[in-house]
Amino acid sequence: MSGTGETGAGTATAEPDNQFEPGDPFDAADVRTLQRKSVGVLGGSQILGGVAVAGSLPAGALIAESISGSEAAAGLAQTFGVVGAALLALPLARVALSRGRRAALAGGYFLGSLGSVIVIVGAVYRSLAIVYAGCLFVGVASAAGLQARYAATDLASANRRARSLSIVVWGATIGAVAGPNLLDISGRWAQSLGLPPLAGPYLVAAVVCGVTVGLLLVFLRPDPYRESLRLRGDVDPGVSRPRIRDGIEHLKNRPRAVLGIGAVAIGHVAMVMVMVMTPVHMAHVDVSLQLIGLVISVHVAGMYALSPLVGMAVDRFGRLTVIGAGVVILLTACAVSGLAPADDVVILGIGLFLLGLGWSCTLIAGSTLVTDEVDPPERPAVQGLSDLTMNVAGALGGVVAGVVVWLASYQVLTAVAAIPVVALAVWVSIPACRRHSNTRSM
Repeated sequence: MSGTGETGAGTATAEPDNQFEPGDPFDAADVRTLQRKSVGVLGGSQILGGVAVAGSLPAGALIAESISGSEAAAGLAQTFGVVGAALLALPLARVALSRGRRAALAGGYFLGSLGSVIVIVGAVYRSLAIVYAGCLFVGVASAAGLQARYAATDLASANRRARSLSIVVWGATIGAVAGPNLLDISGRWAQSLGLPPLAGPYLVAAVVCGVTVGLLLVFLRPDPYRESLRLRGDVDPGVSRPRIRDGIEHLKNRPRAVLGIGAVAIGHVAMVMVMVMTPVHMAHVDVSLQLIGLVISVHVAGMYALSPLVGMAVDRFGRLTVIGAGVVILLTACAVSGLAPADDVVILGIGLFLLGLGWSCTLIAGSTLVTDEVDPPERPAVQGLSDLTMNVAGALGGVVAGVVVWLASYQVLTAVAAIPVVALAVWVSIPACRRHSNTRSM
């Protein structure tokens, strides 16, 4: 059972970051078998969802530009996707609280499929408003993908949470690589159906998101979140009336949970600020699109490819230790990227790879810390709040990055991106954040 009586920081005790209570009931053989099945299904959904989202995002920008002839309109297509992910993060958490993870994730991917169809309609009728509305709903699939990583921890034992979470994060690697490369093939498929070629990725996204819905509804049984509550003997969440503000209230005396949310958001904003402007920085000195794409591919590899190793490190060395490592890696990435000449593909590639790896460390360690420090009945609400914070931070980071480069330079941008990372380093050192509460959340 997870304890719920303790709230004050005064009852905290200092101890190693990776220690947990012995006798975790989720170490039982039958539960571990069920957990492996859940992680497999969630990983599969992440691969499919990654193909849908990663392939459709660049196509949305191209559709918007082809309709309006404006680069600003193209950027808004991606912005609407981010806004959709942010707006639906908390509602999906509410569904998870009341109906379980299966309903929340399947609902998110269903809206992603619906949004893809709406974008196709907008492309056919050349309506920018319809395209933007569709991009908003496609963003919900991205929110579902983010929440899938938390679903992987529901049935995980305390000393394997980060590994389970990281495996689902790793699933995005395949989608992130495969999705954009389907642009040409899907375009020919769309043309064969009498649709605009740029609608092809959304045709793929509509089908793939639909398949993901079926995968989750059929195979994610029993629901991991509801099963975890049953194993703990907690009240069935369907009986209660969960409120998102209860999750916010729960954070007031959980400084480590707040730190986890902050680590995820700060790692994300630093990554977005540098990543979004690097292609522009390289293009200004006429670096080829092929080489720019190579640097971004290396960056994506840094984000996802090593995530299982990061997860193992989080479980082995502790959440705060890996957050600290992420801070060092992100600061190094900002320095390397800022000092590299705009046409030095190798050095920029190293900088962007480190940027992705630092993001992976703060995401996986921070997300695991949030799960550790919050009582199970409140987890979906707080996890949804974490995703909302992450998406808003990323959106603001993208806007700030453009303004900084416009007013100053890419080099100044990398220095500005390092500021919140330095703040995170100070935050991690606060004594209240380095102590476990006496009561563990299993």
